[in-house]
Amino acid sequence: MDRLAETGRALDPRFSITVARGSPDRVCTFLKYASALLLGVPVAAECPVHVDRSPVPVALEGGSPFTLGRGSGWAMTDEAALKFKETFHAESYSSAEAMHGPVSIVDRGFPILALAAGDAVEPSLVDVADRLAAKGSHVFASSDRAACATPIPSVRPQHWLANPIASIISFCALVEHVARARGGNPDPPRHLQKATETPR
Repeated sequence: MDRLAETGRALDPRFSITVARGSPDRVCTFLKYASALLLGVPVAAECPVHVDRSPVPVALEGGSPFTLGRGSGWAMTDEAALKFKETFHAESYSSAEAMHGPVSIVDRGFPILALAAGDAVEPSLVDVADRLAAKGSHVFASSDRAACATPIPSVRPQHWLANPIASIISFCALVEHVARARGGNPDPPRHLQKATETPR
C-alpha cells in the first residue's frame, strides 16, 4: 500500500480509470468516492469479521430484503445485495431512492438492512431506516443512532472512509450464515460462473 501511494503521488494523475466486473466493480465504486474525496491521502484500517449480528438471519429467513445505503457506503449495499442473490433474492437502493417507489412494497415484517458508513449522510440514512421501521418492517441499521430500527454492532475504523470496508467484510460472515440457514451453499452457489469472458 505504501508503494502504491508513493507511485500515485509521483504520477500526480489528473484522473484515474477503473476496470472491473462483478464484486470488484463495487470496490471501484467505493474507490471513486475515496479518490474524489481524499485524493492522495492513504487510509489504513483494521477490518474485523466477527461482529454479532445474530438477530438478523432470523428476520431474513422468509423475505426478499432491501439493502439500503447512501454516499460512500452505497457501493457496499450493492455488494451486500449481490451476495444475498447468490442464495436468495434481494435488492439494493439508495436510501433516498427507496422512498420513491420501492417503499410501496414495504409491509409489516419486510426485512431491510441499512448499512451506515459513518459519514455526513448517516443521519439521513438512519432517518429512512427509522421511518421504514415505523411502518412495521423489520429494519436493521449498522448505526447506534437508530431509534425505531434495530441497531446492529458495527466496527468503526479511525477514518470514516474506511467504515464501508469494515462493514462489508463483517457482512460476508452474516450472509454465509443466512445462506446456510436457508439450506443454501454459499460456496459455491448454484449456477454461479466464477469467471466471465468478454469476446475480443
